Amino acid sequence: MVVRLQRRTAMHNMRPYLRTLSRSKSVKRNYVIMDALLCIYKLKLKLEAIKTELANLIAVKREYLSLMKELQLPKKEVEVEKGEKGFIVRVICEKGGDKLVSVLEVFEEMGLTVSHARVSCNLHLSMEAIVVAEEERALHAKSIAQAVTKAIERQ
Repeated sequence: MVVRLQRRTAMHNMRPYLRTLSRSKSVKRNYVIMDALLCIYKLKLKLEAIKTELANLIAVKREYLSLMKELQLPKKEVEVEKGEKGFIVRVICEKGGDKLVSVLEVFEEMGLTVSHARVSCNLHLSMEAIVVAEEERALHAKSIAQAVTKAIERQ
């Protein structure tokens, strides 16, 4: 009889906690327990959904990274063409080192001034610049391309 009384007292003491955790409106012990079990079941379902979503995100990340590795960018590509106000220089190469600085130093050594430039360094170094000769000199697109290519290779 004493054991049975202790169980009832312990359960009676736990009922407010279970009601709060399970947000149960019931007063009876059995209904509070059922509401608590239902709450636990719903939490398990939510946890399984989160685990599934996490697994899907990890799979997408792996696929993205493998595609990025397979993405073949040119090791180096230098194009120089004669424009209206000078030369248009396009450079695409792997990023790293001071390649941009080296290219700008080559322009300076050749007496070229950069009048306009766009540079991007996301996956690779990409530059498009319009360069103008400071003084009238016989510059050829081929010589500028060779000098820029050498500057990139030095890095």
